[in-house]
Amino acid sequence: MNTFQTLKPVSTILFAALIAATVACGYSAKMTAPVAGTMPTIAQLSPGSATAGGAAFTLTVNGTNFASKAVVNWNGVAQTTNTTFVSASQLMVSVPAAAIATAGTIQITVTNPATPGTGIYGTGATLAETSPMMSFTVN
Repeated sequence: MNTFQTLKPVSTILFAALIAATVACGYSAKMTAPVAGTMPTIAQLSPGSATAGGAAFTLTVNGTNFASKAVVNWNGVAQTTNTTFVSASQLMVSVPAAAIATAGTIQITVTNPATPGTGIYGTGATLAETSPMMSFTVN
């Protein structure tokens, strides 16, 4: 029997013991759960209403805690391509004429998107947060 044949079982046993010790110590890469994000609030809509059948317009949403990628929701539908971030206290959204073709009450909210964690453990991730609703009237 040569030296290689003698050491092979020993190295296999040592390798298995090393794996068992690592698992037994509880080592594993655990992801950190996301935490609550910043809750946006709406203080004012400008204009506060529109005329049914009117022309397209820009709605200004004033409030607090708007993230740079915040999105205005029109009756629960995210206006991802229409929302413009102005500042942490102001967003603007382009409203097409078709959205105000008929009279009714529109519920406006703002959503701050979730943010991914960083590093191998995913630390710093946040959940998406949506503001309380504010009504916009189409007369």
